[in-house]
Order: sequence, then structure tokens, then C-alpha cells
Amino acid sequence: MQAALFGNPNTGKTSLFNQLTGSYEYVGNWSGVTIEKKVGMLKSTGQPLVDLPGIYSLNPLTKDEEVATNFLLEESFSYILNIVNASHLERNLHLTIELLEFGKPLIMVLNMVDLAKRQGVELDTDVLETRLQTKVFTAVARKGVGCEEINQYLASYTPKAHSFFLPYDQLIEEHIERAQEIMIDQPSSFSRWLSLQYFSNNESVELYIESRYPELASIRQSAFEQITEQGTFLADLIHHNRQQFIEQLLQEATLKPVEKKVLPLTEYIDRVATHKVLGIPFFLLVLFLIFKLTFDWLGTPISDQLDAFFAGPLSNWADSLLNAINATDFIRAVVTQGIIAGVGGVLVFVPQIFILFFFISLIEDSGYMARVALVMDRLMESIGLNGKAFIPLIIGFGCNVPGIMAARTVEQPKERLITILLTPLMSCSARLSVYSLFVAAFFKDHQAAIVLSLYVLGIVVAIILAKLFSWVLKNEGSYFVMEMPPYNIPQWKQLLRSTWDKGKGFVRKAGTFIFGGSVFIWLLSYLGPHGANVPIDESFMAIVSGVFAPIFSPLGFGTWQAASALITGFLAKEVVVSTMNILYFVPDGQSLQTLLPHFFTPLSAYSFLVFILLYTPCLATVAVIQKETGSKKWTAFSIVYALIVAYILSLAVYQIGRLVGLGG
Repeated sequence: MQAALFGNPNTGKTSLFNQLTGSYEYVGNWSGVTIEKKVGMLKSTGQPLVDLPGIYSLNPLTKDEEVATNFLLEESFSYILNIVNASHLERNLHLTIELLEFGKPLIMVLNMVDLAKRQGVELDTDVLETRLQTKVFTAVARKGVGCEEINQYLASYTPKAHSFFLPYDQLIEEHIERAQEIMIDQPSSFSRWLSLQYFSNNESVELYIESRYPELASIRQSAFEQITEQGTFLADLIHHNRQQFIEQLLQEATLKPVEKKVLPLTEYIDRVATHKVLGIPFFLLVLFLIFKLTFDWLGTPISDQLDAFFAGPLSNWADSLLNAINATDFIRAVVTQGIIAGVGGVLVFVPQIFILFFFISLIEDSGYMARVALVMDRLMESIGLNGKAFIPLIIGFGCNVPGIMAARTVEQPKERLITILLTPLMSCSARLSVYSLFVAAFFKDHQAAIVLSLYVLGIVVAIILAKLFSWVLKNEGSYFVMEMPPYNIPQWKQLLRSTWDKGKGFVRKAGTFIFGGSVFIWLLSYLGPHGANVPIDESFMAIVSGVFAPIFSPLGFGTWQAASALITGFLAKEVVVSTMNILYFVPDGQSLQTLLPHFFTPLSAYSFLVFILLYTPCLATVAVIQKETGSKKWTAFSIVYALIVAYILSLAVYQIGRLVGLGG
């Protein structure tokens, strides 16, 4: 007995899913977080619960919304859990009515009742149950309030058909009856729902109808023409009938209809956070403070201690153990020069990555991230996109892969394509290990500012290219609609789980992909045409990378080691650091940070970081671009254009820097 969880964006749907199933899915305090259906098992029954993307109606505008509508048309399930925002019930009830008309048993969850009460809204659940013919619960899902009662109810719940019926305009009812006569093979409630969705121009339902009941097209056209003669449109009249019912229902169900209260703190913060002039500087200030905490105040001291541990005690213990078991020179070299140097060189940056993710999770859960999208909408509109396209870019700060997948929330196909192409320019967490290494070695007094400049550069380049791509692809206009969530005090449990969920992938890579890559890279540096244990400059790695090294000389880093790091970085950006730890010979008692100034200047180091930021996305990102676009042409384009942009900007940074006397 499978249940389906439906709701508007930002109603706490995924929070409720986590509470009812005991699982953990990513929760963000803005729309577009759930981009495909997720399945968990109810704690009370062990039966599956499907979490579907947030939608405002069953008429899909975006790829993620299609998932929800197609689920109704194609999947088998027993009942619906419909979560609604108690403080915005009027808007949420439009989806509820569409779901009730589908005919499946439905349970409503009034979420965020605490926020509704603070705004002076209190609802009579008995009235809602009577008028909607369904069971109604109240909850605060993010805190777990009311969720246990829902679980207990579901433990003994037997789905029963409801008797909800909403009458429409007489002319609409006449055409529904004509349509149902053709769909006589379908249950009455389902054929009525199909008719209403078809009359509302639901594209997913249109495809369903056209393949089964093509004769319905003439009935819809007849209804459209007759209602247009009355001075309105068919879909608008259906919406108007529902709106009238909702307004009457809320008049009866609202116990304390008072004017909504805006929290003074929320209003005060939004005066700055969403200001048309101050909004973007405020966002940059927030990022700067996060980077300051990550690199200068908290992260770097911890990373330095880890680095000292890997270079000192751990290496000494490994040497002692290998001596005790009489390991061969080859095995000793694999362990100390390959595994410890390669994997350990990446793991030292784990504290900084987790600290960064903690603060990103903090601003996500607080409700501020939605404000960022709103502020950026004004800028994005000027380049042919809208604020919703900025959400995948923000997600790309963590990892480009889910960022690209989040582009499904963008309605317009060309805007979606542009967003996919631009998301890899966002500075993902994998690049952070490279930034950490270089800023510690060359910009110790300005680490936060340098990292912030790279993040901002990625956004600026994306904006410029978006304008160019929009002009070439001749984008159609679109509108940005986003509900501003309330500011929340983050829950510590949720915050820590979110931080771990974001950072665990980095640790997992270190133990698997980076581990294997480090051994392979070390092996290529250990072997050469003349045998094993050759001088590293005569190894296979040096020979192959030496072919490409001259290409990067105008950029300031024309060594074969730097070329090797860029080549292996295509597999995963974290491998750049492990490659450097293996290929640059680090004397005992020293670290790679102290050695790098022998091979880079501060100017060439920054040029290298710019190239790392912009050049070809990693293999996993390329794979998801191919999947989401379904085009080898656009996938190849994403690789090539990124290389060209990275080369041009790194060249400009280095050569202009030399001209103005910043060093060579």
C-alpha cells in the first residue's frame, strides 16, 4: 500500500517525509529542493511513501513538476498525503482540490501552524474535515510536532474513498458529462478529473488523452468557444470556480480572522537582505564572513594540525610498521609516497570543507537563501534569465551535479539549457581543497578575500556568458515567482545532519576514488621507459604531461607537474591536490604549502586558481550534463567552451598582472 506525498513548494514536505519515514533527505528553505521523486518506508507500517517535487498545481510548467503529474497518471498508489502551509492556506488549497478531484483517499496535514498563529490565523480543522470530506492533522514538521499522531493514525489506516464534489459552471458540467460518456471505461471520479485537467490545458493530460480518446478534442474546443463567447476562458473559469469555493471555505474555517502580523525582526532584516541596491553587497558580506570563519578563524588552524599529523606521527608510524614487517621498498613507497601523501594531502582540508558546509546549511535553513534568489532576479532578468535560474547556481556551490539536476525547476527550455551550461562555473566544494592549499601557501593574510574573489568571479563569468548565450539562443521571456519563506531558527539536529550529508561525499571520495587515483598517479611517477624507481622527471607521468606543459607557460604555470594536476583534475577536482602531493618532492618535516613557492609566484598561483575554477568540469558533471540535455553536442560544447574561457581569463590575469608589476 503505497502513499504519495504532495504539496506546494516550501510547505515542509520533505521535512514531513523525513519525520514519517525516519530517513534523511536534503531539506532547503526554498522551492526546488526536491527535483525527483524519493521513496522511503513509513515508520508506522513499513509501507512506501513517495516524496514528490513541490508543485502549485497539477498543470506542469517544469521538468520536476512533470514528475508529480505523471506519477498520478502512471503509478499505482493507495492514498495521498497532502501537506499545506497553514499560513498560506488559500493558495495551497487549489492543489488540494485538484488532488481531491483525482478520487484517491486523501489525508491533509496543516503544517506550520505555529507560524500561522504568530500571524493571527487559527483554523477550525472540524470545518475543513467536513467541507473537504477528509482527515485533517496539524503539525510543525521541521520540529516533529504532530508527526507522531500522524504515524499512529497511519498504523491502522484503511484508505476509503471520499465523497468530495465541487460543482462547476453549468456549461462546464455539460461538457464534462459529454467527455465522461466517451471515457466510460474509466472510473467516474478519474474521468471527471481527466476532463477538468484537459479543459485546463494540462499538457501531460493532453498527451494521455490524445493517445486514448482523441475525439475529446472536439468537446474541449466546443467548451472553449462557448465560454469565450461569454467573455472569459475555459481554464480561467475553472480556476474562478475553485477560488470561490476556497474563499467561502476559509470564511467558515478561520476562527480568528485578524490582520497578519509581520515579525519586526523579519521586516528589519528584509529591508537590507532584499533591498534592490543593498541586497547584493549584503550577500557578498555574508559570503566574506563565512570564508573568514572557514579559512582564517576556524578552519586553517585545524587543517594545519592535521597536516602536521600526516607529515609527522602518521608517516613515522607507517615507516615503523613497514620496517617491522620487512616490507619491500616498493610497498613502502606506495604507502608513504602514494597513499599518505596523496590521500592525506586531501584529507587535511576536511575541517574547512565541513565548516563551510555548516554555514551554508545555516543560511539555507534560516530562509535567507530564497532572499538571495529574489535579489539576484533583478540582475538575472537583465541577462535573459530569472531568479529561479540562480537557485541551481547556488546549489552548485556544494556540488555541480545536483546543481545541474536542479535546473529542472526552470520552466523555459532554453533558460534550462543555459543554466545547465553555466552551473559548472560555480565553485564547488571539490575545488575548495585546491583553494585551501594555495591561499595558505601564498595569501595567508588574505585567504577569505582571495576565495571570495574566486566565487564572485565564477558568478560574474556566468552572468556575462548567460547574456551571450541568451542572445545567441534568442530566449523567450519568463517570469519568476517564489514564495518568501519565513525566517527560522535552524534546528541543531537538522543542521548537523545537513552538514554531514553535504560533506560525507568528500570523505567517501578520499577513501575510494582519490585513494585509487593516488596509487595510480604514484605508479605512473614511479615507472618510466627505463624501468621502475626512475627519477620522477623521467617517469611516464612527466613524459606525457611534459607534452602539454608548454601550453600553460603563458599562464604562469608551465611545469609538467601543474599540467599533470590539471589532467587528473578532469576525473575529480580533489585529485589535483593529491597529484601535487605526490609529484612535488616534499622533504621530511615540510609540507607542500612551504614547497609550492619554489614553483609558483603569487601571481601565477592566482592564475592557476582561476584556471581551476573555470576549466573543464569533472567527469561526473560531464555525465550529468549529457543526461540532462540528452545531447552529445551540448555536452562537448560545455567542455570546450569552459577550457577556452579558463585559458583566456588565466592568460589575462597573468599577463596583465606582470604588466602592472605584480610579479612574474
